[in-house]
Amino acid sequence: MELPFGKYSTSAQRTPRGLIMSEISPTYFPFEEQKIAIKEAEKCDVFSGKWIWNPDAPYYTNVTCTEIHDHQNCMKHGRPDSDYLKWRWRPNGCELPIFNPFQFLDLVRNKSVAIVGDSVGRNQMQSLICLLSRVEYPVDISDNPDQSFKKYKYTTYNFTLAIYWSPFLVSTKEVDADGPCHTGLYNLYLDEADEKWTTKIEGYDYIILNAGHWFARCSVYYVNNQRVGCRYCGLPNVTELPSTYAYQRAFKTTLKAINNLENFKGVAILRTFAPSHYEGGNWNEGGDCARTRPYGSNETALEDQSMEQYRIQVEEFQVAEKEGKMKGKRFRLMDTTRAMLLRPDGHPNKYGHWPNENVANDCVHWCLPGPIDSWSDFLFHMFKMEAIRSLEENLQ
Repeated sequence: MELPFGKYSTSAQRTPRGLIMSEISPTYFPFEEQKIAIKEAEKCDVFSGKWIWNPDAPYYTNVTCTEIHDHQNCMKHGRPDSDYLKWRWRPNGCELPIFNPFQFLDLVRNKSVAIVGDSVGRNQMQSLICLLSRVEYPVDISDNPDQSFKKYKYTTYNFTLAIYWSPFLVSTKEVDADGPCHTGLYNLYLDEADEKWTTKIEGYDYIILNAGHWFARCSVYYVNNQRVGCRYCGLPNVTELPSTYAYQRAFKTTLKAINNLENFKGVAILRTFAPSHYEGGNWNEGGDCARTRPYGSNETALEDQSMEQYRIQVEEFQVAEKEGKMKGKRFRLMDTTRAMLLRPDGHPNKYGHWPNENVANDCVHWCLPGPIDSWSDFLFHMFKMEAIRSLEENLQ
């Protein structure tokens, strides 16, 4: 069955920076003219591919977008190269359209998206806001003074975008701000989903879940309120467990919590782990990420901890998706791992701070603009597929 899939035209002007800017926000009809075979589209794995040169990028700068977190503002801090801005993701065997902010906002008109997780999730949200800034800036409607919990409204489109800080996704208590690792010591209650997000998401149309790097921190693990082990906690008579133990438990609990939320009728998207790229040492050992080009697909591979975290996420997603289908829940996998593994050039490294600041190189987060902007290409595609599925269901 073929379904019509989109029409978009508008007059445009070129800004002094060379960016194409549309004069008028057009109405986007996602099923009017351009056709796509839904079965073929669903078979295409948009997350398997390679990075190709894109001379038109970037689509914003640190001048045109004011939402860039200072530590990801690589232009401001003097990064001398710019080739890292000039790549886009091309899947094997199909095309992934570049993010169109007008069409995206029309797809999410009268809808809401919540991003739940850590600072890489916040990195994603700021990338999306910057890409959408060519059309509209949102209004801050946050009901929480904590900057870790933000809510924005795109008033023209009645679109809400929010973020809920929960780096472990499960209930957490910081018991020591320093701890043996000097990055804090945390109690993780691995069978209790964090109420900071579970009590807030039921009304959202989409939630995007992410977690990863915080599980490397020193933590004590609890199940049924009983201490079962820890990671580098330094406590006597406590079993040392790998961080993957906690990681698998946390995702199992998180996805089960969504399946048990009776009033959540939206789509739950699990965004997979984006690997860091430290070379020459860990983050606290002077490691850096100074490469200036992407890897080719045959130049690197997932290994060790990153491979385990990716495996766990996919495995727990498949279990939750199967259970969810019986409950009428919708789960989707946003596999950013394979694409981002190939982008050691996209991190702030030493350009997320000034040279005189005593700050570790950042090979975890992503420069803005930068490779993380491709996540909006993925999201744009996924939302279009949801619109097609919804239309098919209504036609049956």
